[in-house]
Amino acid sequence: MTEYQLKILKGKQVLITGGAGFIGSNLCETLLDNNIKVVCLDNFSTGKRENIAPFIKLKNFKLIEGDIRNLTDCNKACENTDYVLHQAALGSVPRSINDPITTNDVNVSGFLNMLVAARDAGVKRFVYAASSSTYGDHKALPKVEDVIGKPLSPYAITKYVNELYADIFHSTYNLDTIGLRYFNVFGRRQDPNGAYAAVIPKFVQQLVKHESPYINGDGSYSRDFTYIDNVVQMNLKAITTENKDSLNQVYNVAYGERTTLLELTNLLKEYLSEFDPEIKNVEVKHRDNRAGDIPHSLASIDKAKKLLNYNPKYSVSEGLKEAVTWYWENLK
Repeated sequence: MTEYQLKILKGKQVLITGGAGFIGSNLCETLLDNNIKVVCLDNFSTGKRENIAPFIKLKNFKLIEGDIRNLTDCNKACENTDYVLHQAALGSVPRSINDPITTNDVNVSGFLNMLVAARDAGVKRFVYAASSSTYGDHKALPKVEDVIGKPLSPYAITKYVNELYADIFHSTYNLDTIGLRYFNVFGRRQDPNGAYAAVIPKFVQQLVKHESPYINGDGSYSRDFTYIDNVVQMNLKAITTENKDSLNQVYNVAYGERTTLLELTNLLKEYLSEFDPEIKNVEVKHRDNRAGDIPHSLASIDKAKKLLNYNPKYSVSEGLKEAVTWYWENLK
């Protein structure tokens, strides 16, 4: 964190919803390491207590076990809060296809509760996790914030609705918001277990066990994989920016490079084989593409660079090296 950011956040309180989750816990850690007061709101439906266990006894950390679907919990969490980093959501396209009602309840109704609570508490700024899924069937690459397509899943619809609500809350109630369209974030604390695990931790876990990872399709689908530290940087810039033109906008959060699933798997095998040479010989298998998946994703990060001075430090390969080392030490 820069001296400029520390100066702005000194003596302030930051609420992180979903603070026990993958991205949320990394945000908690960074702020707490810099002696910033943090409130974490989480219902532990997907977040993990072990993610925040190191923070529980810190004087600058407060845990509120609650649900964003409950307005009372949201109001309690927003008390005396200066900034909100809203990470709480039910992710995963397949989960939303299997259970659109719960996805909508959390991602839309819960989001609206948080906006109302932030407005009523006089929060200075509301920064929220948006999603690259909002681009839907728009085929042009790279993805530019002002041009989106038709959503391809219930999850994508909920994340687009978040952007619409945020815009209305600024124009109607003068609540400053910034939306961050995350592109395939990966890194430490990302859960490899469960039916809806993200591809990188899931593949790492399988390779460590010498199990064959399954690639959906022929491996040519590509993503703009984004290391967690780039995402933390963007969140910090969003809550501390004093550039008025940067407020009430939506930004891509990515590295700005495309990696195919086959390239990704080969990199994971290469880096993991430094710990266990046998991983080089693990076979990769293929199966049908998933419903709702877009073939390719690549972000333009020009807007974030221009208005927020975003400067991602970790390329995909650099981030994977960091992540693989963390997983090797923590998965065994």
